[in-house]
Amino acid sequence: MSENLANLLVETAKRHRDRPAVRLGDMVVTYSALDEGSARVAGFLRERGVAAGDRVGIMIANVPHFPVVYYGILRAGAVVVPMNVLLKGREVGYFLGDSGAKLMFAWHELATAAEEGSGGVGADVVLVGPGAYEAVPDDITPTPDVAERDAGDTAVILYTSGTTGKSKGAELTHGNLRQNIEISAIGLAGLGEEDVLLGALPLFHSFGQTCSMNSAVRAGACLDMMPRFDAGRALEIMDGDRVTVFQGVPTMYHAILNHPERDRYDTSRLRLCMSGGAALPVEVLHGFEETFGVVILEGYGLSETSPVASFNHPDRERKPGSIGTPIEGVEMKLVDEEGNDVPSGEVGEVVIRGHNVMKGYWNLPDATDDAMRGGWFHSGDLARMDEDGYFFIVDRKKDMILRGGYNVYPREVEEILYEHPAILEAAVVSVPDERMGEEVGAAIVVRAGADRDADEFRDFVKQRIAAYKYPRLVWFVDELPKGPTGKILKREIKVPDGLPRRPEPAVRSSD
Repeated sequence: MSENLANLLVETAKRHRDRPAVRLGDMVVTYSALDEGSARVAGFLRERGVAAGDRVGIMIANVPHFPVVYYGILRAGAVVVPMNVLLKGREVGYFLGDSGAKLMFAWHELATAAEEGSGGVGADVVLVGPGAYEAVPDDITPTPDVAERDAGDTAVILYTSGTTGKSKGAELTHGNLRQNIEISAIGLAGLGEEDVLLGALPLFHSFGQTCSMNSAVRAGACLDMMPRFDAGRALEIMDGDRVTVFQGVPTMYHAILNHPERDRYDTSRLRLCMSGGAALPVEVLHGFEETFGVVILEGYGLSETSPVASFNHPDRERKPGSIGTPIEGVEMKLVDEEGNDVPSGEVGEVVIRGHNVMKGYWNLPDATDDAMRGGWFHSGDLARMDEDGYFFIVDRKKDMILRGGYNVYPREVEEILYEHPAILEAAVVSVPDERMGEEVGAAIVVRAGADRDADEFRDFVKQRIAAYKYPRLVWFVDELPKGPTGKILKREIKVPDGLPRRPEPAVRSSD
């Protein structure tokens, strides 16, 4: 039998044709309709000459069209290249050009960025929505069959930036994703056809894609979608649609816990919550569990690991602040700079191997070899392990900033800042933030005679990259600390107290 991930949908649609697969407000799409819609997308792609292994971009928000297109691409044997809906044209162009995608589906509201990005690389854009959930014209002949794909064939390319500033495409195979779904979401979370999942996690991200959408489809459950996270709306959906499972990043839990009208809503159907993307503060974990009467299980993973690598297993002791222990079939250990194992209680880099680890970085053999030294994927995260084998993340080896569950890579932001004619030097660093976990800060040296205008520099960056990446905190220095070779020493950069920042609305996924 083909290992194509699209068979998850085909198999479930045979068992549960009339059950709701996804819901968005009053729009409910059954499994049979989702199956038929994906078959029409596959037929459309084949008419356009898309062959097995070709890459196809998708830039669609959390709406029913996303799974229709996602499974349609897989059904045709092609490779899905998901893109953050907040990207600007230059970023879209890079992802399309690097992956070699000649076609992309984009939500109609994202037409400007999609067309700007695709134009420079000669890719076609298919605009999707609004209205009915169908993603392609009705006169397209559906392709009911599913293309043959092996477990080792690439299903999805997820782009994840590195500290070099170049985004790398992690190739996740049909086998990677299938096993991660079976073990983490079905086996550990126990998802079943009676479950209703709140789909607040972005589906372009590995957490939302694997643990929410693909897992719900595998279980025959219903995925309640939220195009943009809002704590009040999340509580309304939990109440009105009798949500049983919530998966989110720490900022979402913080926002729901602190919502002033939380007690108005009936959330008694919640049986399980899962947290990832960043460390969940212990006080938030305890406060949420006491308030809503539900257990939160924390896990850990990366795009390169499909994503789940470790989890607080429901049938074992749970340790607040821990990312748990490796899932079935996955090994994790801690190593020092020379690759030697570090003893229990000491800090080392997390390295991982198992069925969840990516095939490699798209067209980057050297980067793949570097990440997979000794047959283990090197995460760049630092942790310690206790005597019971539980892991605790303590820091990140790389300079990545984790803002509200989204990865922000300083080099990318710095590149934009350096494009401003008034800026002489800039260093982007993480600033602790109660609301977002980490905030993006920029220490800037301006050229002689230039104005020190923080708002201007913030807007300059905001116009050129996704909104969650621009520095909310900007301060000015006469010079940046440097080592003997001239390298900027970020660890010596002092963040001033009481920095002003723009007032922003309540936490949401696009923040």
